[in-house]
Amino acid sequence: MDSTTLKVCRNQRIHNHKVFKGLAERGKSSMGWFYGFKLHLVCNEKGELLSFYLTKGNVDDRNPRHIKKMTQQLFGKLFADKGYLSKALWEMLFEDGIQLFTKLRKNMKNHIMKMEDKILLRKRAIIETINDELKNHCQVEHSRHRSVNNFIINILGSLTAYCFFPKKPSLNLA
Repeated sequence: MDSTTLKVCRNQRIHNHKVFKGLAERGKSSMGWFYGFKLHLVCNEKGELLSFYLTKGNVDDRNPRHIKKMTQQLFGKLFADKGYLSKALWEMLFEDGIQLFTKLRKNMKNHIMKMEDKILLRKRAIIETINDELKNHCQVEHSRHRSVNNFIINILGSLTAYCFFPKKPSLNLA
């Protein structure tokens, strides 16, 4: 599970931007401030997309309502980055039969984890690769949208195109 930013314009043009006025919001990611939306994704070990959710740029990744919708049909283990680290989120997902694994922050105590779970947590880079392919090969993010409908169609088209890729990033678990 991970999220990626979808910038709709440069930061200098936020006040002049009219297409997404009232829809897009200013948010902050690890790469700095942006104006736009966040695309939240869940994938499996084969690199196949299981679920996605589009939110405004200022929405917290740990928002329980959004995560609940994305994980409705899922069970088992879910690996995410430190942005999803929350005890309340872990408990909510555990009640639904999902075990959430995240890396720990520097000031947190280490906890016991099975070796295979530690290895899978290190392989979480698959979703980062999927985000990169969506942005660079499928052009999910660009700043030339002239309508909201065009923006939505572009996102759906990019996600669909990715689903038809013959070779996706995956784990060799066999």
